[in-house]
Amino acid sequence: MSAPPKIPKDEAKEIPIEVLPPEPESSANPTDGQPIHALSALILVAVDSLWALFDWAPPLWIVTIPFCFAAVFLPTLLIQRSLKRDSTGRALAFATLLGVLAAVPTPITGTPIGLALLAWSGLGKLFGRRFPR
Repeated sequence: MSAPPKIPKDEAKEIPIEVLPPEPESSANPTDGQPIHALSALILVAVDSLWALFDWAPPLWIVTIPFCFAAVFLPTLLIQRSLKRDSTGRALAFATLLGVLAAVPTPITGTPIGLALLAWSGLGKLFGRRFPR
């Protein structure tokens, strides 16, 4: 077959084509269910676990409280702004919240507040499911 088949003109039908305008770009991320990026929560867990070392040394709290706040606030702000693409105000709010939680002079990760925060951030998706449904 060297030539394509020919359709007689009486059998050829014109099909109407509907052209739609492009869909507007939404600022919604695929992970909108979790307002806090999983890396931000992971930073909180890492810095918060350091409080186990400083829990019984209140004189060092003068240095460790601001350090823990800054160690969580700055990376969280950058992660929320660049990876999660949050607005500046929203990123500042989440960075401040996580920074204050990290600065509390006791580990909060094992408390109900910490567990709720980790569940809210979707950190479980980072590790994947180990058990079949």
